[in-house]
Amino acid sequence: MRRTNVHLGGHVDHGRSPSFELRGPERLVGLGFRLWLSGLRTGDIAYWERAWCTYSNSMGAAAAKGAVSDLACWVRVIKEHTQRDLETAAAGCDGFCRDECVAISMIAACQHQACPAMRACAFALLGCSLIDEVVNVAESFAETMRGADQVLSPRHAHGSPLISTMPAATAMRH
Repeated sequence: MRRTNVHLGGHVDHGRSPSFELRGPERLVGLGFRLWLSGLRTGDIAYWERAWCTYSNSMGAAAAKGAVSDLACWVRVIKEHTQRDLETAAAGCDGFCRDECVAISMIAACQHQACPAMRACAFALLGCSLIDEVVNVAESFAETMRGADQVLSPRHAHGSPLISTMPAATAMRH
C-alpha cells in the first residue's frame, strides 16, 4: 500500500486506503474533529454542514443537535489553546492521522474514566500543560455522546491501539 505524507494547511494526505479505519462512535468523533477543525481553519460552512449530516444520519437530528454543539465547543477550545499545528487528514479520507486518533482516544478515555490517559491526550493535542478547559469540554462532549448511545470502545481509551495501527511515518511529528 502506497503512503505519502503531504502537509497542506494542516491536512495530511495518506495516499490510498489507510489501514487505520474506524467505524461507529470512534468514526463520528474522528470525522467530527476533522470537519469542525477544517471549518474553523477555512471559514467554509460546508465542513460544518458535512459534520452535521454525518452526526444526524448516525444518531438522528435530536441527538445530533447536542452532540454537534458539544463537538463544536470542544474543537474550538482545542484550536484556541493549542501551541502547535494540528494535523488532520483530508476531508474525504477514510482513515485517521495521529492527531485525529489522539482526539478519539481523548473522548474514549473520558467515557471510560481513564483520567491519566485523557489528560495525556489533551497534553499531546495542545502541546502545553494548560489543559483544564479542554478537559472540561471533552468530558461534556463524551457524556453527550454516551447519552446518544455513542460509546467508544474502552480499548481506545489509552490511545495505543489507535496509534500502533498507524504507519510509523504518520505517527511521527515532523
